[in-house]
Amino acid sequence: MKIATLNVQNLFHRDRSLIQKTTGKCVSDWITEFDSLLKKEKSSSNTDRLKELSFLLGFDKTFQNPYVVMRKKAGELYLKGMNCSKELKSGELTDWNGWIKVQTVPIEPEATNHKAMVISEIDPDVLVLQEVEDKTSLDEFNNSILPKFNCAPFSECVLTPNSEGKGREQALLLKNGYQLESIKIHTIDDSGSATQELLEYEIQSPKGQSIHLLSSYFYENKFDKEKAFEIRKKQAYQVSVIYKMLQMRGKINIVVAGTLNAPSYCNSLAPLLQKTDLKDICKNKTFNVDFDEGKDATYFRLGAYRMGVNIRQEDYLLLSPALFLNVKSSGLNRKGVWPEKRPNWRIYSSIWNMEHAASLHPGVWGEMLL
Repeated sequence: MKIATLNVQNLFHRDRSLIQKTTGKCVSDWITEFDSLLKKEKSSSNTDRLKELSFLLGFDKTFQNPYVVMRKKAGELYLKGMNCSKELKSGELTDWNGWIKVQTVPIEPEATNHKAMVISEIDPDVLVLQEVEDKTSLDEFNNSILPKFNCAPFSECVLTPNSEGKGREQALLLKNGYQLESIKIHTIDDSGSATQELLEYEIQSPKGQSIHLLSSYFYENKFDKEKAFEIRKKQAYQVSVIYKMLQMRGKINIVVAGTLNAPSYCNSLAPLLQKTDLKDICKNKTFNVDFDEGKDATYFRLGAYRMGVNIRQEDYLLLSPALFLNVKSSGLNRKGVWPEKRPNWRIYSSIWNMEHAASLHPGVWGEMLL
């Protein structure tokens, strides 16, 4: 069985609030001033200034559900409304050729192709995808984009919507005789807007063996790291409890995969990485990856995957001891990740800038004897 996990950061369109923006000095000064005012005693002048800063920083933008979703296909603009059963090409029903601000931004077609190239190069039997916008996009990507790069479409594609509303769903794709037997949804944190789900898949191999796959996306908040730490630690604990319950039921082939949004040394992941017998695939002796170029090949950055692979680890493929002992080969594919600064590594020659990159996340994979 060859299994892989990849955070694609959406396939064709991405929620506008998730697009990374460079912060100018004005914004940095506003944030600093906002923090300082929060620590002062309440007064009418402070309250008025906080309201102004809230507006300038965009804190008042509380909407979540987009009225329309924009996609770019073959150079054309398509819109899909909340009450529309199909996508409409601009001008299909009327002669309207104006503009409208929508909540999603189309992803460059080159970036979508590079996502397919990473998956095609790994060519897994079982694929876990993070941050997929919707089932329609997943099916189109599977049936139309992957075959362009000599990757046979997956026979089974399952997408489970979450409660966030920003198009960051989790998906499971299967082929080569692997079948989904059941799926369970566990709520691993329900602290308001931070609601996160753990998906428990039971997969049957062509030889009839059962594999339990736990897929999760942990909470991240770059503006409130203390809150993110506490929520993430609760999530890690809940996942560890579910993992141990599977073990108590006699299950030995267990995989925990997904984006945990913290490096392995972070104490928020301790319940999962230190309080269970799960093994990180990157610690396996078969783990293979292209090293950084130059002197960085012998450097080990804190939080990196390993020496010479100096990118922050946020994506994990954790295996139960029985699976870890049966690993035949494993590795990490970061050819679709744009190296903004040092260190540098080998990428696809068709990637010219960050907009063309497949994702900020590498693909992690492992092949086991089952």
